[in-house]
Amino acid sequence: MHELSICLSLLDQVQRIAQEHGAERVERILLRVGPLSGVEAPLLINAYPLAAAGTIAEHAQLDIEPAPVRVHCVDCGEESAATTNRLLCASCGSYHTRLTSGDEMLLASLEMSIPEDATDRL
Repeated sequence: MHELSICLSLLDQVQRIAQEHGAERVERILLRVGPLSGVEAPLLINAYPLAAAGTIAEHAQLDIEPAPVRVHCVDCGEESAATTNRLLCASCGSYHTRLTSGDEMLLASLEMSIPEDATDRL
């Protein structure tokens, strides 16, 4: 289950950020996951509690929002929305496109609890 290893890597990143800010705990994690990323959001959500056990993000809410599939047309230069199985330019119909969004998994935001004395140091 590669979603578990993805969760473990994500939590390494989350813990580093939380430590940099002196956070006591992480309250919410927002991910942006594209349909072409190879990551299955339901499997990621199921793997999260196991990966987060004993970490600063153990009780954090994991939210996943879909990233849109977008392409840049090499022929006409337009950027447009596309579908996962049809990466055509919406403006001219060309198939000479370059994917600009839809294959990513990004840590979009973190909500953390930071004690008062830690905010003074930032």
